[in-house]
Amino acid sequence: MNETWLTQEAFDRLKGELEDRMGHIREEIKNRIAAAREEGDLKENGGYHAAREEQGKNEARVRQLAKMIETAVIGVPEVEEGFVSQGMVVTVSFPDLDDTETFLLGSREEDAHISIDVYSPTSPLGAAVLGKEIGTETNYETPSGKTIRIEILAAEIYRG
Repeated sequence: MNETWLTQEAFDRLKGELEDRMGHIREEIKNRIAAAREEGDLKENGGYHAAREEQGKNEARVRQLAKMIETAVIGVPEVEEGFVSQGMVVTVSFPDLDDTETFLLGSREEDAHISIDVYSPTSPLGAAVLGKEIGTETNYETPSGKTIRIEILAAEIYRG
């Protein structure tokens, strides 16, 4: 099972969004579809097609949220001292670029609500650091095929 580590705040926010999408948002879209149907010819009814498209997007998000909530692990993951795991703020160095970056290794759903970047454990950078020891130098491949060398400088549990 693919677990999704979430803070309590993120879990509550996602659960609220799911309830909204399954309740009043779903009902509002259904009412717009019904009103557009009453206008007649559906082939040339832009309002009908727009509402149906919105319905599809809403139902896709409902499925995504339900899956995340179903697989959510709330709180702080157990960590082995000195190793990178989900729920940690990780600092890496890019020796070839003379740059560093600090990010949260966790769910992208946290991204809009915190002040640092969030990388999923399944992203190229996230997968490269997950489970690695602090001080390790490793590589990862970008989506464009470029290999990037990194060194893991620090990893601390995210406390929100």
